[in-house]
Amino acid sequence: MSTVRARVWRFTIEKGKAGAEAVQAVEIGQGPLPVSLAAMVNANALACDLRKTVDQRVRDHEIRLLLSYILDDQGKGPLGVECTALDSSALHIKRFVSECTGLGVMSAASTLLFDWTHTTGGLSSFDVLPGKLQGTYAKTGVRPDLLYDLADGPVAGEARGRRRDSPQMFPAGKGTSDQRERLEKLAQWSVAHGDHAYFMSWVWLGLGGVYVDIFLPDGSAALKSLKTGWIEVPGDPEPWQFRVPPPDRRRAVDPAPDEESMAMLPGLSGQAATREAIRQTGPAAEEAMTRAFEREENQLGTLAGVPVRGRWIRGDLLGEARHEVLLGVLGERIELDRSAQRERLASLTGDRLDTYLDGRLLTAVRPIDGPRPEWDRISAELLELS
Repeated sequence: MSTVRARVWRFTIEKGKAGAEAVQAVEIGQGPLPVSLAAMVNANALACDLRKTVDQRVRDHEIRLLLSYILDDQGKGPLGVECTALDSSALHIKRFVSECTGLGVMSAASTLLFDWTHTTGGLSSFDVLPGKLQGTYAKTGVRPDLLYDLADGPVAGEARGRRRDSPQMFPAGKGTSDQRERLEKLAQWSVAHGDHAYFMSWVWLGLGGVYVDIFLPDGSAALKSLKTGWIEVPGDPEPWQFRVPPPDRRRAVDPAPDEESMAMLPGLSGQAATREAIRQTGPAAEEAMTRAFEREENQLGTLAGVPVRGRWIRGDLLGEARHEVLLGVLGERIELDRSAQRERLASLTGDRLDTYLDGRLLTAVRPIDGPRPEWDRISAELLELS
């Protein structure tokens, strides 16, 4: 299993009449956090609006681009970055790779950090808020990157990815001004949405590899049972404290439901409205997966009797590929023990495959210097989790 260097913070929000007034963050500790490259690719493979057509050509090209810049030493060490190529790239390409890495690391890390139980019948996470949720959340202003549908309530996830040109990958001392500004905005967003649970990750890419700052709200039920066994160095107990400026009322936008949402969610508000909107959005995601399945021509095999179609994609846009990923779509959902998948990802050793299944999307990553694993082997390892 590959790793990133992680530093975890726990923060609290001081509230007043105008909303969030202050934030205090304390570093819990840091160490090497296992991260599945297959889970990172899985999160980015559908980082698009599922209400629109998912173009295979665009999806495959974006995955090839991401894999071309990220270095994975056959899952035996830290994730690396092709910094020379990244610094030579156009600014929009550099931003794309950094943000994709940030989104992927956040999603993959959350899989291993928390004992999350997802609800059934819906998505585990959204990247672009579906239309039915635009009446529950503000249409403009701050909007977190992912929304996780959990049994303990919805959790928002905010991901940032930045190139860091410094030998010291973690900024010295407390957080940066950019992190502070984002925490201020998210604190106001959380209070304005009924103390909505959320967390923030800030990924740094550089010669030292991939590093991530993770900020977790203290006392959130959805973020309980944080895994800390990977932490090597205890954090600095001195808190990082700052005041939150009051919101600009001239620019504030209330999260008022639109007419469609009000008609579909009569008498509901807050978390109940969010949960109901997520539940109603599940069929749209299933339709998108069905269309993707039907467009795939290559039958890989079956998983628990369900047909799987897909293809292998090489990360070779910068020259010789270092690894490739299998992207497969299931004909329908199958039951998966997420706890077993989480434990397996945290302990990948030897010749075990880096595979990840979320909903109907399956990913598997392999180094390019060996033969492709047969489908029977891939399915056998995945069926251990069902």
